[in-house]
Amino acid sequence: MVYQLPPTLIAETFGHVRACGRRAEECQVLWVSPWAEPSAISVVVHTEHRSHAAGFDVETSWLSWLWNDLAARHLGIRVQVHTHPGRAFHSATDDRWPIIHLPGFLSLVIPNFGMREPGFRGAYLAEIDNDGRWREVSVSERIKVE
Repeated sequence: MVYQLPPTLIAETFGHVRACGRRAEECQVLWVSPWAEPSAISVVVHTEHRSHAAGFDVETSWLSWLWNDLAARHLGIRVQVHTHPGRAFHSATDDRWPIIHLPGFLSLVIPNFGMREPGFRGAYLAEIDNDGRWREVSVSERIKVE
């Protein structure tokens, strides 16, 4: 699937990861869209998590609340987005602990704690394949800024 992402949501994403990470810690947000129009990303959700320089842990009770909230609003998580301290890649921890474990789910990693110019330069996008393994895919082929 190709997701349409409004430019305002890029700005919102970088606003969250910069404020949360404070140039020193990883941060995560989720890109969400309606069930009726899954390709149209419309909401950025800043997860409640504990972060540090080499990772983050999403709050379990908040995650339970999120699933119920998304269901009530007929929304679904389409892409998980998080930062890394240096270059972007999909780590073994990223591989083991995605928020969704289904083929086609995307995980976008933004380098340098998101402190570069907002956008996808240097970012790494991974997708779960039909065998449950992560593989790199092209950002420009999966995410259209419109």
